Amino acid sequence: MQYGICNLGIVPIRLEPSDTSEMVTQALYGDYFKVLEQRKKWSRIRFAFDKYEGWIDNKQYLEIEELQYNQLSQSDINLSNDLIEFVADTSNNLYPIPVGSDLNGLKLLNHHFDGTSVTEKSTKDNIIKSAFLFLNAPYLWGGKTPFGIDCSGFTQMVYKINGYKLLRDASEQATQGEALSFIEESEPGDLAFFDNAEGHITHVGIIMENNYIIHAHGKVRIDRLDHSGIYNTDKNIHTHKLRVIKKIV
Repeated sequence: MQYGICNLGIVPIRLEPSDTSEMVTQALYGDYFKVLEQRKKWSRIRFAFDKYEGWIDNKQYLEIEELQYNQLSQSDINLSNDLIEFVADTSNNLYPIPVGSDLNGLKLLNHHFDGTSVTEKSTKDNIIKSAFLFLNAPYLWGGKTPFGIDCSGFTQMVYKINGYKLLRDASEQATQGEALSFIEESEPGDLAFFDNAEGHITHVGIIMENNYIIHAHGKVRIDRLDHSGIYNTDKNIHTHKLRVIKKIV
């Protein structure tokens, strides 16, 4: 088994080993993973954080040893905490990194970081505050940063920077936590999931106070939430049908 770590700020992870293939997620700085298959230009990887799999360009990660992988797996929380930060190499070249980047690999990568970081779990009331970091970020399928993010990438990253693990896709996240029977039982920071006409869960958002929800739909935006689903006040229509509410924290 081979192992790797992302030594760049934001790297696309593809469905197939091709630059023209669909981006299914992103590797952020410090993300580490197992290399399941290696070809001349591409590697199929499985992330340690959420077990998600995809293809990464071999030029966009650094190979590490199994011992280093295991050490990273046992590390405490250490994440960048501002929208954009920088790490510097030994020649003082700067590398921009987005919020939620894992800083436990700094020594391994021989990088230096002077910014602010998250080093412990936050309380649940901090989840909404963190969600506002991404407000108005454009929707991007497979995205995980304020410069482009999808609905489940948004919820995953908000929870991550508060010290909690969510799986990558909305349908996977819906398998986590405790289901609630009514909206009235929910608290700010709980997750609401929505399904399509076939009954498949395809969307997720974070519940706020007073029947509002923050979610990624065109951009990270705030809409109304009721028993039917998400009500878009700009268009005066329901855009998503409510399936279930989950308490994760």
